[in-house]
Amino acid sequence: MTTAEQTYLRTELEQRRERLHEALHSPVADASLSQLLSAVDAALSRIAQGTFGLCELCHDSIEAERLLADPLVQFCLDHLTSAEQRALESDLSLAARIQRALLPKPDLAPTGWDVRYHYQPAGVVSGDYCDLFETDGGLLLMLGDVSGKGVAASMLMSHLHATFRSLAEGGLPLDRMVEDANRIFCKSTLAGQFATLVVGRVTHDGSAEFVNAGHLPVLHIHGDAVTPKDSTGVPLGMFCNTRFPVHRLTLAHGDTLFLYTDGLTEARNSAGAEYGLQRIQTLAARHTLMEPAGLISECLGDLLSFQEGTKQTDDLTLLAVRRAE
Repeated sequence: MTTAEQTYLRTELEQRRERLHEALHSPVADASLSQLLSAVDAALSRIAQGTFGLCELCHDSIEAERLLADPLVQFCLDHLTSAEQRALESDLSLAARIQRALLPKPDLAPTGWDVRYHYQPAGVVSGDYCDLFETDGGLLLMLGDVSGKGVAASMLMSHLHATFRSLAEGGLPLDRMVEDANRIFCKSTLAGQFATLVVGRVTHDGSAEFVNAGHLPVLHIHGDAVTPKDSTGVPLGMFCNTRFPVHRLTLAHGDTLFLYTDGLTEARNSAGAEYGLQRIQTLAARHTLMEPAGLISECLGDLLSFQEGTKQTDDLTLLAVRRAE
């Protein structure tokens, strides 16, 4: 665990200790508060001794995402008790249900647009972010990838979802919306935590604008061609005061915007080769007239053939938005 993360957790633990001291002075204080205070003091002592984050049985590192979620944990996953394993499995199952509830409705059918997405976590929970909803200004779409894996990444994904849903209600220009979200994200995350993200808006007349904050190129599929639109800014969370230029284009009837996470581009086959950007563009160029559902199906089939049975190691999300003919 990095020094920045330990500094953050030490501050968090010190604040929790102060609150526990205050709560213990209440005439109705519960006895469990004393046990929590002892656990917090023990965690602070481990930080001071340089043993924080090490499993007390095997002395290997405890998973960083678990420490960020609960700085009181003392054992790695391999040395949890049966009761702790069941509790963790229950928590992960609940987190997965919450994440899936945050996804766009699968039957979303905005007037004038054909939209489809595919969301496939590598584990129980995902650090990929996908959202799509109608506003007075048109159709807002978001797809991104939070740094890290597991519960910590999934919590950041949920944080992004809530932030953009709230900002969207204000009808802000796209660049202002992303800049505000970036400041909020910066102030509520640790150093080293960030998210690559595409935020776009399309309107009924075919006007499209998007910010690409350090994410993979957006593919504009049009006519018999595919045009990649590269990143227009750095990832969210890296710098608090960052501008995010807006890329604008016009979508003709039948044009598609195709977005994806690095679970596609960085997928590997049995020889260790990456799927890569060029293969995505080549596949899209073969199916320029295909509707989103078919395009995503073709992409997943090609990925499956490429992987040759190798295990999925990263979250995978695809999103296709096509202007209806």
